Amino acid sequence: MTQKRRNRGRNKKGRGHVKPVRCSNCGRCVPKDKAVKRFMVRNMVETAAIRDIQEASAIEDYRLPKLYIKMQYCISCAVHAHIVRVRSREGRRIRENPMAIRRRAQAGNNNRRDN
Repeated sequence: MTQKRRNRGRNKKGRGHVKPVRCSNCGRCVPKDKAVKRFMVRNMVETAAIRDIQEASAIEDYRLPKLYIKMQYCISCAVHAHIVRVRSREGRRIRENPMAIRRRAQAGNNNRRDN
């Protein structure tokens, strides 16, 4: 049988079955190893109210707590929300993190500018 990806779009390897999780966006059941997972860090308060709260606060240099949420998306929602991208056949073979590739390219450009 032909396959589109080396890992068949999952991170299961030797396990026969994994528990499903619910997509944070649409609620679809997705296997936990297939879901696209992102850790979202946000301020608890919107930016418009941060200054008002800091001015009203009795404690100087008080840092507002952040909200830490693990988001789990099904593939269709992750593609629709531009969290992951559809890649070409050659692009699918690249297993390196795209951010690492981007950082390496920027470091190369910075070195060229110095010379």
